[in-house]
Amino acid sequence: MATIDLTSETFDKTISSDGIVLVDYWADWCGPCKRFAPVFEAASEKHDDIVFGKVDTEAQPGIAQAANIRSIPTLMAFRDGILVFAQPGALPGSALDEVIGKVRALDMDEVRRKVAEESGN
Repeated sequence: MATIDLTSETFDKTISSDGIVLVDYWADWCGPCKRFAPVFEAASEKHDDIVFGKVDTEAQPGIAQAANIRSIPTLMAFRDGILVFAQPGALPGSALDEVIGKVRALDMDEVRRKVAEESGN
């Protein structure tokens, strides 16, 4: 699956869906973003069960602001609608594969329990 551009109209629906969604926050003027883009694209071709979304922080400043993006590129991983990973900086392919492996291996019942505890439910 190729990457998809996320907009204010599609962002919430995409990240709240079941499964894994990786989001790359980037901008056209950002050198590290341009270096990370082919790594992200290659991973999207290898993992067709994962949604790979891209947010252009210049075109979608509201999404970037809501996500508290302070540095780009920033990678976020959502699983079953829950943010499970966020890190600024361009990752090499091996590190991105490692993140994907760890997100896949998460015990989501345990994650949901921790989220409920933290929110006081």
